[in-house]
Amino acid sequence: MRSDVIVVGGGVIGLATATRLAERGLRVRIRSRDAVTRTTSAVAGALWWPYRIEPAAEAGTWALASLRVYEELAAGPERSGVRWVPGVHAGVALGGLGPWAKEVEGLRQLEPDEVPGPYRTGLGARLPLIDMPVHLAFLRDRFEAMGGVFEERGVTGFEEAAALAPVVVDCTGLAARELVPDPGMRPVRGQLVLVENPGIEEWFTAADESAGETTYWFPHPDRLVLGGTAEEGDERLAPDPATAAAIVARCARVRPEIAKARVLGHRVGLRPARTGGVRIEAVPLPGGGRLVHHYGHGGAGVTVAWGCAERAAELAVG
Repeated sequence: MRSDVIVVGGGVIGLATATRLAERGLRVRIRSRDAVTRTTSAVAGALWWPYRIEPAAEAGTWALASLRVYEELAAGPERSGVRWVPGVHAGVALGGLGPWAKEVEGLRQLEPDEVPGPYRTGLGARLPLIDMPVHLAFLRDRFEAMGGVFEERGVTGFEEAAALAPVVVDCTGLAARELVPDPGMRPVRGQLVLVENPGIEEWFTAADESAGETTYWFPHPDRLVLGGTAEEGDERLAPDPATAAAIVARCARVRPEIAKARVLGHRVGLRPARTGGVRIEAVPLPGGGRLVHHYGHGGAGVTVAWGCAERAAELAVG
């Protein structure tokens, strides 16, 4: 069956974009090399927050548009995987954030004695926390219920996809490095540790964007996700035991009970960062077709997914 649009990539960016296109009445097919639960998106923490994302001005607008979507999806957390959870961003001041912060309800500067651990500054917030394996399966089911087609098979090039539809949307993440090719793409390795939750109900982050190590935990219904790393140019997909031990130790310095939590597993993902930031751009294909590039979201794909998807959909329909 010939489609109106082929979306290449089945992570959160591809699913959000395909959904926005299907909502416009188009026949949409996703081609994904991996099942949704095996994409890089499935490894994400995933707390809504504009983190490691450029260009900053557009990212704030995209993030707020996505926040509105997550507000709606949080009405059914068991199905969508989206829940409102309170927490603390340590080491962050309101004055250092962009204009988008004024639109986040309840975001407030904390007093020094309200910030856990050795930190003296921080923000309190109640934000969407997304259980990504649940969320990605939900998005795929919803897309298919709209008449969309999801195929677990990759493409060797965009010309192959263009033979199936007049419009191709490139949501390939790090794979754009070879498929486009785009030498500005680079991996930023993230490693996580999953442990039994010892009773922690709030999330916590202390992330230095210039450092390769971060400290955070995110409470999900069946586990506590500990992080993390942001290792530029590192493409190792196997968990490193020393790194895992360091992650647990950093988190335990803030919440000592984490040190004794039983380890359930380890996760590694490569964030698709790009020099110059997110690329959302339409270019012509041979034969009169259109290719819309939509990649380079770094560590904030979940945060900006729906705002970016709307822009990419606009370019796709021309």
